Amino acid sequence: MFTAKTQVRVRYAETDQMGYVYYGNYAMYFEVARVEALRSIGFSYKRMEDEGVMMPVLESYSKYLKPGKYDELLTITTHIAKVPGVKIRFDYEIHNEQKELIHLGHTILTFLKKDSHRPCRPPQDLLDLLQTYF
Repeated sequence: MFTAKTQVRVRYAETDQMGYVYYGNYAMYFEVARVEALRSIGFSYKRMEDEGVMMPVLESYSKYLKPGKYDELLTITTHIAKVPGVKIRFDYEIHNEQKELIHLGHTILTFLKKDSHRPCRPPQDLLDLLQTYF
């Protein structure tokens, strides 16, 4: 299994009147975490798109356990439990500074050819980089 950690400091603009992370911002945190997770193994999401493959989100799930709060440093742990095919699943755990689990979630994305929007296999360099974890 592949695992990576990313940290995000909650900015004021990401909170509601109570100083809690607005629920819609967790999707943005997931995006930051998955892009940085892939970057940590030497894979560039931008380069993949420049080479004609994109990864739209098919499914996004969130479970809110405790609120994230303004100015907290959140740690997002990202897991890829199996080698991707046409789809890839990312699982997320978010902990606050007290190491309390505050959020669980996952996203499922698919690989598409940018020009035709047809499903395709993941880029070989991504598979090569991930293979060592499985």
